[in-house]
Amino acid sequence: MRVLTALELGVACLAGALIFVLILYQALQRYLPVPGVVWTGELSEFALVWLTFGACGVLVTRDGHIALQLVDAFPRPGVVRAVHVLAMVLVAVIGAGFAWACWELVSAAGFLTSPALGLPMAWVYAITLVGLVSTTIRALARAVHVARFGVPEADGPVVPGVVGPGAPATEDGGRP
Repeated sequence: MRVLTALELGVACLAGALIFVLILYQALQRYLPVPGVVWTGELSEFALVWLTFGACGVLVTRDGHIALQLVDAFPRPGVVRAVHVLAMVLVAVIGAGFAWACWELVSAAGFLTSPALGLPMAWVYAITLVGLVSTTIRALARAVHVARFGVPEADGPVVPGVVGPGAPATEDGGRP
């Protein structure tokens, strides 16, 4: 899992760096006497898609996706656990649906190329497909983990007076 996470984060970092360099070059080519390159905008758009979908599996694993923290403060841990499991199952179902649609794009776009760069569109969609499959698998694994062991400490409710992340400090700077 660590190797997969490192690979996904590597793709996301590479895509982010690619976006930065290409957009910077586009800005510079407007004001400097350098030849304009047509495909820089197109490749930066593809990199944004790769960044988004390449990192979404990691966000699910690290619970970095959009969440309703109001549920985490609910006083019944069983309800909190059930909501977390339901949320992860929904993420997995939606991820699987998107992965299926993306697979259709990969298989149907074999002969299509991007207009400016000439990049095969199946390559563009393939990176997105890998990210969506990763998201689906990681969401299912997280749902099983939460169902078996409960919501991890870092994800659990922040209750005043309880030692842990977010607990209020005492006057001497320590935790109660």
